[in-house]
Order: sequence, then C-alpha cells, then structure tokens
Amino acid sequence: MRTRLCELFGIDVPVFAFSYQREVVAAVSRAGGMGVLGALQFSPEQLEAELCWLDAHVDGKPYGVDVVMPTRYEGAERGGLSKEALEQLIPEGHRRYVEEVLARYEVPRLPPEVLSHESLLGWSESAGRSQVAVALQHPIRLIANALGTPPRDVVDEAHRRGVQVVALVGTAAHARKQAEAGVDVVVAVGTEAGGHTGEIGTMVLVPEVVDAVHPIPVLAAGGIGRGRQIAAALALGAEGVWTGSLWLGAEEAQLHPVLRDKLLAATSSDTVRSRSMSGKPARQLKTAWTEAWDGGESPGPLPMPLQFMLTADAVTRMHHHAGTPGSRANELLGTPVGQIVGSMREVRPVQAVLESLKAEFRASVLRVLETGGTGERQPDSARRGATGTRRGSE
Repeated sequence: MRTRLCELFGIDVPVFAFSYQREVVAAVSRAGGMGVLGALQFSPEQLEAELCWLDAHVDGKPYGVDVVMPTRYEGAERGGLSKEALEQLIPEGHRRYVEEVLARYEVPRLPPEVLSHESLLGWSESAGRSQVAVALQHPIRLIANALGTPPRDVVDEAHRRGVQVVALVGTAAHARKQAEAGVDVVVAVGTEAGGHTGEIGTMVLVPEVVDAVHPIPVLAAGGIGRGRQIAAALALGAEGVWTGSLWLGAEEAQLHPVLRDKLLAATSSDTVRSRSMSGKPARQLKTAWTEAWDGGESPGPLPMPLQFMLTADAVTRMHHHAGTPGSRANELLGTPVGQIVGSMREVRPVQAVLESLKAEFRASVLRVLETGGTGERQPDSARRGATGTRRGSE
C-alpha cells in the first residue's frame, strides 16, 4: 500500500482521514495514517485550542488541517460582508419557514443555558485565511482547501513553512486550475462522497484527474471505506485515499447516540445531494429536514453562507432535543455522509478500522494476482510471472 505520499508525509499508509473530531484525527495519525482536522466549525481561538491539543496527543506523528476558502459566496465580489450585513440579507419568509418546520416536528427553542451554534463559521475566504494563519503556527504537514482554488499567496506561505497544499476537486477542469495554482496534492472527490461534492462518480473521475494533473499525486475520495476500494483507487492511478464518512462510525467520534444509530441503520440509498446545509450541493443523510428543503413547500435554499446562517440555530435545537420525549427532532437530525454509510454496521476503534482496511487491501491485491482477474486461481508460474513483471516495472 506504500506510495510516494507515504514518504512525502512520513506516514505508514496513504490513508487520509478528515474529521471534525480531534480524537479521531489524533488516533488516525498515531495509527500510521494522516489525520486531518476540519477547521470550518471553529473560530480562530477555538482552532488554536484544538491544534494545541493535537500537538500534545499525536505522539509526534504528522497531521493536517482542512479549511474552506470558497471562490463563490454571497458578498465575494465586495471582498466579503460582515455578519450583520449578511443577516440582513436573509428573507423573513425563510426564517418563518424554518420555525414552521421545527414546530411541525415539535422541536422547542433552546434552554437559556444552551448556546446556539455559531452561524457564520468559515464560509468565506477571509475566515479561511484567519484559520490558515492559526494553523501555520503549528507543526502541521498539510493544509487542505475545498470549494475553490486557494489564493496564490496562501500557497506560497504554506510552502515557505514546509507545509504541503492539498485541494479537493470534482472535475478534471478544476484539477487543472489547482495544478496551475501550485498545489502539491489533488483530491478527486466523486459524487459518492459526503459533504460538498459534484456529479461525477469516483470510478470515472479519478483517472480523469490523474491524467489531467500528472505528475502531481492524486488522492481518491468518494465512497471509500473498504480495503478493496483502496486497491481499486490505486489501480485507477491514485496514490492514496481521502476518507471522511468512514470515521463517523469510529469509537473515538463524539456523535449524538440518536445520530449514530441512524447512520448504522442507513443503507447506501439513504443519502441525498441537497443544498439544505450550506446552499451548495452537499451529500448528507436523507431526513425529514432535507425533504422539507427539497420539497414543493420550501422557499428554496439561500446562497452560501446565508443558508447555514439561517439554519444554524435550528440544527443546534435538533441535536439538543433529539431523543427527548415529546419531540420528533430525531426525524430531522442528520449529518453530511457519503454512500459508504451502507457499509457502516458497527462502532470500532480507529486502530481496528485502519487494520481492517490494510487486511482487506492485501487480500484484494492477492486475489487479483492469484486469479489474473478471471475469478479462477492461476498456476504458480503465472502468478510468479505477474508478480515479477510488477516488481520489474517498479
């Protein structure tokens, strides 16, 4: 499973694990992969605290940080707007609709002692830049960016500090733009992925991106949560995998019990690409909340970051009241997750998940070598020839 990315980042296996949970990030890095902390939900002060914790708990192993510096968002043409200015752009009809849906599912307001989720977060270039500034003060090994091409000065500053820049893309055309911007690694994100994703499947997208940006290394993402899928990704030309949904089922993840049960019971058909979360298409668990926003009664989602600002308090209320008597918040509760959710059937420690990935990868490669792709075991001479040819080409 070792590729040049293992040498580049000093990791044992080219498995990159995105998570908002610092415990998951640290556990993956300690186990030989590359944990990547999603910074979006943290203020600069909170991110500083999270990274200090990681510095103390990764045992000197490498880790990274993922930020969002979108190219297109409300107010981008004016260099970004203040939170107050953005709040004024949210129509009252949309606010009423949110309250109507919550009332329909009997979700009360939050108690006074419970704080609502911060509504703006990092959905702008300026917010992303502030998170990058914090991250570069720590011994991170990579900065990843989604929803656009990172500004050239950010790329250059990361490189000056010895930090690799990773970019997530959904088309070969976007990958070429990232290569021109000087990124070091491109993540080809297939439509099966959780969170913001395009319309092209992983099997088609990965070789397109590999060819488009050669010799820049590519990570495959989207629907990857099994060792055999890692083997397939490498066969397509990727040099590792970017995973996220898989780790929602990790023992170290701090998920609401109701949400965890919903994920473990879900099938691969129980996700949907919806604009209900951020205003941009994002794959997430199909719930009464996504159906409400995608249905005929909906006033329609707002552009980024207005949609998240509109619904942040509602999402906090869902989490707080899920599982409580007298509320149907359970039916609304969801999370970004990919189609791999259909393979998530038990809660396991990160170490066990990674060991399972490696074992199935090895079994898959050996099966191909032994059968020659025919499904029937080949003679020893044929297997030796195939193995020898492979080693010779390396």
